[in-house]
Amino acid sequence: MSRNNETSILVVEDDSQKRQVYKGILEFADQEARITDCRHWKETLTQSNNIGVVLLGECGDDATTRKVFNGIRELDEVLPIIRLADKNKRIPKNMSEEEMSLQAECFETLTVPLKYNALNDTLHRALVYRASNTEGAQTASSPELFRSLVGSSRAVRTIRDLMTQVADSDATVLILGESGTGKEVVARNLHYNSSRRNKPFVPVNCGAIPSDLLESELFGHEKGAFTGAINAREGRFELAEGGTLFLDEIGDMSLHMQVKLLRVLQERTFERVGSNKSMVADVRIVAATHRNLERLIEDGKFREDLYYRLNVFPIEMPPLRERLEDIPLLINELITRMEAEKRGSVRLTPAAVMALTQYRWPGNVRELANLIERLVIMHPYGVVDVNDLPEKFRPVSKVVVPLDDIDMDLDDDEVIERVQLRNLPRTPESDLLNELKESLFAQPLSSPRLPREGLDLKEHLSSLEYNLIKQALEDADGVVAHAAKRLKMRRTTLVEKLRKYGLQRALDESRV
Repeated sequence: MSRNNETSILVVEDDSQKRQVYKGILEFADQEARITDCRHWKETLTQSNNIGVVLLGECGDDATTRKVFNGIRELDEVLPIIRLADKNKRIPKNMSEEEMSLQAECFETLTVPLKYNALNDTLHRALVYRASNTEGAQTASSPELFRSLVGSSRAVRTIRDLMTQVADSDATVLILGESGTGKEVVARNLHYNSSRRNKPFVPVNCGAIPSDLLESELFGHEKGAFTGAINAREGRFELAEGGTLFLDEIGDMSLHMQVKLLRVLQERTFERVGSNKSMVADVRIVAATHRNLERLIEDGKFREDLYYRLNVFPIEMPPLRERLEDIPLLINELITRMEAEKRGSVRLTPAAVMALTQYRWPGNVRELANLIERLVIMHPYGVVDVNDLPEKFRPVSKVVVPLDDIDMDLDDDEVIERVQLRNLPRTPESDLLNELKESLFAQPLSSPRLPREGLDLKEHLSSLEYNLIKQALEDADGVVAHAAKRLKMRRTTLVEKLRKYGLQRALDESRV
């Protein structure tokens, strides 16, 4: 039995040494691995009924690999297949038409040697895809629900483990954490991965409804129960019958309502406002708050007995500042979501991403999502560098390094790394940031995606070239020779492009 969602990962690879390496990596990622060669994959797959993802390596030539891919597809058309490709096979000029077609049809393609963060995140998305498309379980879960849980940090893995343990039970769950950390996302995941998934999930924000109306909102009312009650109305407990009731911001509930809620939790019965008829409440309660309930109890603002009724299975959501290594993955996921929704796209340079890992994120994932949306609006289909970020997201102490001090033979990522990381302030997070830089600069952010409605490629490339040239000139304080070195082109070529975009005139005017 797998240790993650009761599924196994099947590795299909002819090279026995590579098979063992992949198995070791998967076991390190807390996944159960099954390995086989390209001749016996069918036996392994058909004999196992819990294969959730297939990692497809090399099977001799491209035609044989394609044959194995087609065979897996015939057996299970919704089984995610992740292609494991050598670095050379990610370069179009080194790929055959067969390989290009294969990679396009796979769920994802990962470059060998594997990067742990990329593998872990891809496997998680693939398993969610598998669960959401399995026959008879289309409503069990949805990839949309896992968006804010993207990440491979220890904190996120712990949250997923806790959710797996408690999802398919009727235990009351109390989700604690700052605003914007994804508490409702966890609540929805608990519902859609439980036996109540086919019944309603009903959320109610206890802090947004006035205290005198909250009773009617939760329990319903009869006709004429109070002024304005012209018709009988069902409450949230009735609407959630058989399903899950999510009480958000439970810490803002008045003491009067806390007493009434406690009675429902104890007796599992309630009455509508204006009625004496008791109704059975067959609902699972999931509550959430950003407040410190123990402190509210000390201040006399929250009932201790209600707290212990709710705090059966607590889940604490970590703030984003405590899982900085997840920021690159979250950025990619947020951009991918916006592209899928046809709302535009943007790309961030490694230096910009590194700057975002130094920000404290008081608004957590919600604040990061808002920033990405803002950048998409400000720089549509462009590349965002540190200087393009809103001021509060830039590093506090910006150290200017003379270009003459940098070896111009280094590639752009290495230059950025030396400039940005050499001057990181010594903060409590600095060690974590240094650990992050390897994974961040070892692999680029996701490649640009063509919008479904298409774009004017010539105009897009011209805009991109214009912005990069402008940034190079700003970095070089207007010295064309230094900007040309930064862009790895001849000075005369850069001068021609400056004339083409009218930048030479702007440069001359700035010197007057």
